[in-house]
Amino acid sequence: MSTVFIRVLEEMHDKDGALRSAIKRDPIGGRWQLFEVNPATFCSVSGSPFAYWVSENLRATFAKFTRFEADGRVAKRGVNSNDDGRFLRLAWECVGSKWVPHVKGGRWAPFYADPHMLLNWGTDGRELLAERVTTREYKFAIVPSRELYLRPGLTWTLRTKSDLSMRVMPAGCIFGSKGPAVIVENDDVGLLLALGALSNSQVFRSLIEFQLAAAEPTGRGGVARSYEVGVIQKTPLANLSKSDVAALARLARRAWSLRRALDTVNEASHAFVLPGGLNERIAGLDRDAIARELDALQKAIDEAAFSLYGIGPEDRTAIGTSAEVATEGEDAAVDEADDAGDESSDDEASGGAGVEALSSWLVGVAFGRFDPRLATSERAIPPEPEPFDALPSRAPGMYPEGEECGDRSDILVDDEGRADDIAACSIAVAERVRVDVPESLRSWLAKEFFPLHIKMYSKSRRKAPIYWQLATPSASYSVWLYIHAFSKDTFFRVQNDYVGPKLAHEERRLESLSSELRDGATAEQRKALATQEAFVEELRAFLEEVKRVAPLWNPNLDDGVIINFAPLWRLVPQHKAWQKELKSTWDALCDGKYDWAHLAMRLWPESVVPKCAKDRSLAIAHGLEEVFWVEGTDGKWTARKTPTRSVDELVRERTSPAVKAALQSLLEAPAATGNAKKTKRGKVNA
Repeated sequence: MSTVFIRVLEEMHDKDGALRSAIKRDPIGGRWQLFEVNPATFCSVSGSPFAYWVSENLRATFAKFTRFEADGRVAKRGVNSNDDGRFLRLAWECVGSKWVPHVKGGRWAPFYADPHMLLNWGTDGRELLAERVTTREYKFAIVPSRELYLRPGLTWTLRTKSDLSMRVMPAGCIFGSKGPAVIVENDDVGLLLALGALSNSQVFRSLIEFQLAAAEPTGRGGVARSYEVGVIQKTPLANLSKSDVAALARLARRAWSLRRALDTVNEASHAFVLPGGLNERIAGLDRDAIARELDALQKAIDEAAFSLYGIGPEDRTAIGTSAEVATEGEDAAVDEADDAGDESSDDEASGGAGVEALSSWLVGVAFGRFDPRLATSERAIPPEPEPFDALPSRAPGMYPEGEECGDRSDILVDDEGRADDIAACSIAVAERVRVDVPESLRSWLAKEFFPLHIKMYSKSRRKAPIYWQLATPSASYSVWLYIHAFSKDTFFRVQNDYVGPKLAHEERRLESLSSELRDGATAEQRKALATQEAFVEELRAFLEEVKRVAPLWNPNLDDGVIINFAPLWRLVPQHKAWQKELKSTWDALCDGKYDWAHLAMRLWPESVVPKCAKDRSLAIAHGLEEVFWVEGTDGKWTARKTPTRSVDELVRERTSPAVKAALQSLLEAPAATGNAKKTKRGKVNA
């Protein structure tokens, strides 16, 4: 028995009127459709969705073809760390074998997306997998499908306001719970590319939508969708001959290459070559041509998929119309989950635009991070990798290992006349590569670059700037540090080689001005004197804070950018929002919320070491597992009744009187912002 269904979802303005018109069969009463369907046929689609708008022919595909997960193909969810702040980093934050590329969703990105996260995994996920103790409960990571990790595959965003978008997952990655993966038998990259093409076709996406049978099409009205692995697993996959696989793989390979080319201007990407402008001039990037070719490739993929699934003209039209509606929301990607797993918000890492991107690159060259020889053709653009190659340790636009710039700076300063003046160094690079910079570059670097840089180097709700601007409140003087160049001696150098001499120089200028401006000084001269007095006071306060921090400073990038930066929160008064975030992190560190961090052990060993005896995960983080824990014959770990070394001995060897004195000075120092606060460690935190 058939039932009549009326659909008015596409009517955006007057749904009530469209419904009344549909009942009267009035063709001019808005956008509506009538469907006459036997509800019993809903059972032919996996899950029996209420998809009344789907034709009998399309429903038949679920019986005609095998499921996606069959014949050596699997779709699985991966890691949920249960503590992303501890176990995840952005790709540019840290280096080392313990950090493995991690795919965890992302915005709409068919065929290609740069994996921007790292997971603390090491060789076996030891620290991640160990039981963790919190104030209320035990916490565990959820780590399914471990046998599939590090293999090449496809991945997609589990929950999104946009359409389904399958993309390449390079070898060497660990996939996440919100960035599931498709793995195939024998890691057949040709088959993976073919599956990538087919799963990004209108047909496949429509078959997915039929199963979801949501109240609204994807991307409309702010509705987020969940593309669960079960839905992917049950979706019918067209029969593919060897020639079909080869043809689809060629299309997907080209689409991947073109989308990757667009990412070569993003300096935070593994694909980065040169910023916009230089990229077009040197590498021949042509965005308009790429857009046209991608459109043609998508049409070719859709045509091939229609043919493989045996989709006739009428159903093709219906699917095409549905796809147009669905993709209206593709560019409105936002974070959907509190743990930042799905889509990126507007604090997304990007290459910036125009002069901003160029200026950022100039600073990167000045710090010795990027290779200017690519812009002068002294070094050839490196060849494009294959889609499933493991990610490189350095982007093509950086110096290759062993060819680093010999005179690179680890500290730059906003101090005109110095050889390591950030503006002068940037201008020198611009002259070398024959590009113009604005006359206001110095002012822009002092006031606007750092906020832009934070935005460029943030993603998935994690902020990780790699160039640090430490400044006076007026930003009239700044010291710039590059996290991959500084060392435990950096702050002593900042104190002795930069701020100290600068203060002495400006004090001499003040003394000279004061002696010159006796009775009869003009208003302009008095103003100049007041300005110099204020500048000297700012420098004195700046130097005092640098002296407080220097004895504590021993950075470990495994802690992440924001924890390493947190003790310096008083040194960023020029950026109130960032200062507030650092202060909040510092307070949490003082309250014992980040005891897994190396910085916590350095500052409070008397608190952290005893916790390692109760929390194996903490013990692993601090290299004390064997001291406090023992593995049984059954593979389970238990706390030792008697540690191999005493807690008191371990605390003594990790306690430095100089560090303790500096910490107390830092905690008790007055601050222009925030009130004194008693922390859980029993100290006063200003």
